[in-house]
Amino acid sequence: MKTGNTSKLFALVVALCGLGSVPEVARAEVAAGAYLATRQATFENDFTELSHYATRALVSAPKDPQLLEALIAANMSRGEFAGNVAQARALLAQEPSNQAASMSLITTQFAEGNYDAVLETYAAGAAISPVVDEFVKSWALVGQGNIGAAFEGFDQAVKNEPAANFFAPYNNALAYTLVGDFETAEKLLAEDAVAQTRDSLLLRMQLLSQLERGNEALVLFDAMLGDTADPELISTRERLEAGERLPVTAISSAQDGLAEVFYAVALALTAGESDAFTLLYAQMALELRPDRAQYILLVGELLEKLENYELAAGVYAKMSSDDPNYHLAELGRARTLREAGREDAELEVLTQLSKNRPQIADVHVALGDALRRRDAHEEAVEAYTKAIDLVETPTRAQWPLFFTRGIAYERQGKWPKAEADLRKALELEPGQPSVLNYLGYSFLEMKINLDEAMDMIRRASNARPNDGYITDSLAWGLYRLGRYEEALPPMERAVELMPVDPIVNDHLGDVYWAVGREREARFQWQRAMSFDPEEKDAERIRRKLDIGLDRVLIEEGEEPTRPVNDR
Repeated sequence: MKTGNTSKLFALVVALCGLGSVPEVARAEVAAGAYLATRQATFENDFTELSHYATRALVSAPKDPQLLEALIAANMSRGEFAGNVAQARALLAQEPSNQAASMSLITTQFAEGNYDAVLETYAAGAAISPVVDEFVKSWALVGQGNIGAAFEGFDQAVKNEPAANFFAPYNNALAYTLVGDFETAEKLLAEDAVAQTRDSLLLRMQLLSQLERGNEALVLFDAMLGDTADPELISTRERLEAGERLPVTAISSAQDGLAEVFYAVALALTAGESDAFTLLYAQMALELRPDRAQYILLVGELLEKLENYELAAGVYAKMSSDDPNYHLAELGRARTLREAGREDAELEVLTQLSKNRPQIADVHVALGDALRRRDAHEEAVEAYTKAIDLVETPTRAQWPLFFTRGIAYERQGKWPKAEADLRKALELEPGQPSVLNYLGYSFLEMKINLDEAMDMIRRASNARPNDGYITDSLAWGLYRLGRYEEALPPMERAVELMPVDPIVNDHLGDVYWAVGREREARFQWQRAMSFDPEEKDAERIRRKLDIGLDRVLIEEGEEPTRPVNDR
């Protein structure tokens, strides 16, 4: 199979758009600012900026193939195909088999149902990849009504490229389904050669249901998908149990068939290919079938990973509110809005979703997390409690829920409730390092249960020796116990692990002071101040810089590390 590792397009989207190979004469024609901005946008996978600056650069060099390819790929990555037609034709006129231009133009022609144009484009030399091309031509033949030739094309795809056998049986089954031959389609899907994917299993269950073999569909579900959390699949089983005849949703047109090819390729590429290259196939699938939930989720996730958060939010917003996957898309949209710096919009999405999908625990968890990040701990507890109330019998999977609610209680000063939740989290997941550390550190801060606190923190440290927070807790516990020399090595290690954390640097300053290294202590406190600590911590650090740690401790009613008269 031709992949991004060997294609010009992979190098284009992932590295430099191939601009380094522009002939010197052509390069001289390109506006320097737009040229450099195009390179930078490509490095950063910023598809919106790449489209903008490639368009500007093309004003000076309208036929430059690398710039044309950059613009085409950027627009495809953004899900914009129709505006690429002129550029794709211009590039194919220079390079008849250019991959980017072929992908874009053929997808547009297919989306329009112009199957004659698709085949004419191929006849002129267009090419996407050895595996994909035969499937595209075969589905175009299906669109023309030439089913016999289409089946020959699916077989030819395997002869041309053995890797196509992964897709061919499923495509044959889809084609038979489209023409209404459910029995043949189901037999094909039952063969060992068919990859047992989510979609192939779902289609087979739908066909069995249409053939009045719903009990077989239930057996298949329980054997292959029994532990699924997929909302659509769960709904499928419920309908089968109720004796309903399932509609066939996998395919209703040739466009749907080719969309499944592009989606399957994208899924195959997620195993190790560039996310930017994978995105192109996922966007091609979505262009052909814009209401398909699985395509929306995949495109959104890829844009998220590539840090195109505004684009990802827009894709997630396309999900129909009637779709069983709607809450997954809205959770994705909330995440991307937060990453884009739009925390108010994130909270608005999650608040509305908690009202529309009150039966889904993950929705309340996400809302609780968003509220906790805003220090709205009382409201966060309410959200977490709603999630917990939806769980009949808490299991190991719910330990994070009790942990986060415990944190929210602790931040409100409701320690008995916080401790109960933290201990419940440990009951569900014994030895969980984050919980051990949080509970142990809380005991240290309150100066209670010190032996238990140190035992918890040591266990957490043994489990995660390179965790800066836990290492800091271990050192701080020794400091609290007055074992200053013992506290020094782990505290220095904590700063190595978290060199710009203000609290850890502040703690190291305290330990240095306690062992008599006052100059180093002041230096460490000054470092802590440079890392923007919270105001209450900053005020205390400034006081220590003014009068020293021990006098601050005395002012706070604490015992000094050493008698003040010693210094």
